[in-house]
Amino acid sequence: MPLFDLSDRVAVVSGAASGMGRASALALAQQGADLLLADLNQDGLQKTADEIAKMGRRASALVCNVSDPAAIGRLFSQLDREYGRIDFLANIAGEGFLAKPEEISLQQVQEVFQNLVFGRFCMCQEAGRRMLKVGKGSIVNIGSLASITAMGRGHIAYSMAMGAVVQMTRELSTEWSGHGVRVNSILPAQVMNPSLEKRIAADPHIQEQWLSGIPSGRLGRPTDIQGLIVLLASDASSWITGANIPMDGGNLAANAGASMRHR
Repeated sequence: MPLFDLSDRVAVVSGAASGMGRASALALAQQGADLLLADLNQDGLQKTADEIAKMGRRASALVCNVSDPAAIGRLFSQLDREYGRIDFLANIAGEGFLAKPEEISLQQVQEVFQNLVFGRFCMCQEAGRRMLKVGKGSIVNIGSLASITAMGRGHIAYSMAMGAVVQMTRELSTEWSGHGVRVNSILPAQVMNPSLEKRIAADPHIQEQWLSGIPSGRLGRPTDIQGLIVLLASDASSWITGANIPMDGGNLAANAGASMRHR
């Protein structure tokens, strides 16, 4: 469909070795995009790049710590050399840290912000500068429902950081949308990934607790992001900017005491 066609566009995807980053990269390539992929996991990164190459699209892979501004600078220097443009940025990589608010150290809070906020900002800034020069582009930041609702369970630093990501998205959209650069965020609930699997293995009851708040009756899958990421990368969303879009199986819509019917 022409509205969703990404042929000959260039996308940068962080966290592309696994999970939602990998799923996003594959979906963008399926719609015709060429990609520069970033992650710390070299093997996983190369696997994603190889799958994209089999689709007949171009994919470059760079091992990159996207919480490090210097590494981000090198990433975009490679982008300039190899592609000479950027049409879409998917800011997906980043991990949080769980600890009780009365016990977490300030250094640990700072590390979470460096990882989830400052790194995302540097990625947006580098992409935004290039997009503003040509008057067109789209940026998506992966946030979390923890940015707009309180999770408890030691999420204090993560929730603070994701709240900053959401507000950064609104501010960048307000600053840049009049110049052709759209900025949105996706707010997932629990999407299965290696860290979630470890938490479930350590506490089997936590999955049941999560599911009690998700009317659709299942946890998220990485592939759930694919349609949404293509929409936001494409001209089909040309008047969508500054939005923070839940991807949560109905979690945000449900009242805490809601009755749910799972199929």
